[in-house]
Amino acid sequence: MGQFNFFEIEKQSENRTAIIYLNGPDARNSMVWDFWKELPEVVDYLEKTDVKAAVFASRKKSFSIGLDLNEFADKFRDIIQGATADRRMEFLKLIQDMQSGFLRIMQSRIIFVAAVHKHCIGGALDLISACDLRLASEDAMVSLRETKVAIVADMCSLNRLPSIIGQGNTRMLAFTGADFSAQKCHSMGLFNEICADQESLLERATELVNEIAGNPGIVLRGVKEQLNYMERHTPEEGLNYVAVWNAAFLDSEDFRELQSAFRERRRPVYRS
Repeated sequence: MGQFNFFEIEKQSENRTAIIYLNGPDARNSMVWDFWKELPEVVDYLEKTDVKAAVFASRKKSFSIGLDLNEFADKFRDIIQGATADRRMEFLKLIQDMQSGFLRIMQSRIIFVAAVHKHCIGGALDLISACDLRLASEDAMVSLRETKVAIVADMCSLNRLPSIIGQGNTRMLAFTGADFSAQKCHSMGLFNEICADQESLLERATELVNEIAGNPGIVLRGVKEQLNYMERHTPEEGLNYVAVWNAAFLDSEDFRELQSAFRERRRPVYRS
């Protein structure tokens, strides 16, 4: 397990982190079927390890130019153009299967960071939208391109972006399908930080996940649960939810270790 066609995973066991390289068959990392099939498997694989934070990155010319439309149309033409309700149901199931990897990222206990350089188009924007944090190099370019290829974006962007960059910015991306620079996306709030180039981007992303993974795993999970919960609930509901969470899970082994370390004036060594 851990061997994939589209993805290459480098685990950093001592830091409980991983780098997930998009490693498609072409230089721009177009998302061939292996990407869609393997993405939920990648998350499931990492969930079974002690990894607490992971980076999605690429060593190739681009982060990714999104769905390989030609392969997709050829592979699923009969389903896409199916005339009966039965074939339409098959197409619905196909779309839901393709969505599943992004849902697994959002629901995972692992904190995911996207490190974007050059092109981040269509499905690639879906991928980084599902992540918890996003970094980019100065040459990064983002496009919610589905509008220009006659598709209503149905993977993650339209659902996730409003809570990240707001309705106005999401509508600008979605209605135009235009290219947006790294600096523009940073000003929108899509990118948390901008780095000079691809090399410094990966260095910063690695540094960031190492810092995140230095915190107690049970707390990271609780923070992510709370933030996800607040995307669809009121502040009052959120306060009640986090109160219940802490009432149940505050007294963890890591919390007790923190108390001991504080009394002994040393750095805590977290187990989770």
